[in-house]
Amino acid sequence: MKKFLSVLLASSLLVLSLAGCNKSPSESKTITVGASATPHAEILKVVKPILEKEGYTLNVKVYDDYVLPNTATEDGELDANYFQHKPYLDSFNKKNNTHLVSVGAVHYEPYGIYAGTASSLTNVPDGSKISVPNDPSNEARALQLLAAQKLITIRDGAGLSATKNDISANPHHYDIVEMDAAVIPKSRDSVALSVINGNYAIGAGLKVSQALATEDKDSEAAKTYANIVAVKKGNEEKPAIQALIKALQSQEVKNYIAKTYDGAVVAIS
Repeated sequence: MKKFLSVLLASSLLVLSLAGCNKSPSESKTITVGASATPHAEILKVVKPILEKEGYTLNVKVYDDYVLPNTATEDGELDANYFQHKPYLDSFNKKNNTHLVSVGAVHYEPYGIYAGTASSLTNVPDGSKISVPNDPSNEARALQLLAAQKLITIRDGAGLSATKNDISANPHHYDIVEMDAAVIPKSRDSVALSVINGNYAIGAGLKVSQALATEDKDSEAAKTYANIVAVKKGNEEKPAIQALIKALQSQEVKNYIAKTYDGAVVAIS
């Protein structure tokens, strides 16, 4: 009898051990997401209790650049990230041979032209410096906003792939200065005007109402540059990821965005 019980106990332990080893990663109840501090990490604070009701624990890692959250997602350190738009993601994948995909869009942040040494768009001296983000997709968006305000002209067909080389007319000889997006808000006193990403404007304490001009909510840029949740290809349908995007697209989050950001962040309807 003792021998029989010993065999039975050993068999039971083996079954439990195998069950633990065969547990699918998709069953993990902790979701680790990389995000920019503002507004993404702030919005994720609203998402946390929503996910808790679904049995998930949300772990947010804040990044101050646009590279590390993508490489960490590719490497599996993060389950997802929430900080970028699709054109930037596509450009990043191509440049870095990564395999990240969008799960869904959450919001967009209207680009704004903010005053530096010039106080309005009508008193910018000839030859003045205008700062724009230096990564390809965001630079194109900034240039198109400048063109919409008739400060420069972009050649037909350049669209959201425009670069400085696509400036077809610059009658006032403005010096378009390419900078890292995170640096632009801190460098406004060295340029006449700055075109600033929405999240970096918020982080610098700027309000959209202070901008001299912003993107139209119905513009091609506003539709194209919605901020997304990105994951490594193959993870899109995991229950945890689907729970995350559902929470981020919830009415509760939309209400929070509308009340909190005064037009600097706009939820996707």
